[in-house]
Amino acid sequence: GRYRKGGGAPLRGMSALSQVQVRRFTAGQAIFQEGDEAHNEAFLVQSGKVAIRKIVGGEERTLRVLGEGELLGEVSLFRAGPRTAAAVAETDVALCVIPGDRLEHFIRTNPKLAVEIVKRLAALLVEAEERARK
Repeated sequence: GRYRKGGGAPLRGMSALSQVQVRRFTAGQAIFQEGDEAHNEAFLVQSGKVAIRKIVGGEERTLRVLGEGELLGEVSLFRAGPRTAAAVAETDVALCVIPGDRLEHFIRTNPKLAVEIVKRLAALLVEAEERARK
C-alpha cells in the first residue's frame, strides 16, 4: 500500500509536526550506522530518499529505499539496543525526528503514522518468522 502520488502528501498539516525537530542530510551522508546507539528515536522521511543498508556476509546490501511519508529506525521505539541496519541519504533528505517518549502523541494526532507503524511491525514479524523457518 503505497501512497498515491498526487493524492496530497500523506503527513502535511499535522499539528504534531509544529513542534518537531527536522534533520537534514545531503546525498551520500550517513544518517546512522549499523550498531549505533538508537537513543529511542525513529524518523519520518519528509522529503528525499533514504537507503537502508546492512552488511550481509561481509558485503553491504541495500535492503530497501524509503521515500516521503515512510518510517525508518522504528524498531528502536519498541526494543532497546543498537541500530540493526545503516541508513544513508540517497538524495538530499529532510527527516522528522520521532522521539520515543512522544510516540503516543504522534500516533494520536496522526492516524496515518499509526497505520504505517503497524504495517512496518507486521512486515518485521513476517521477516522474523521466515528467518526462523530456515
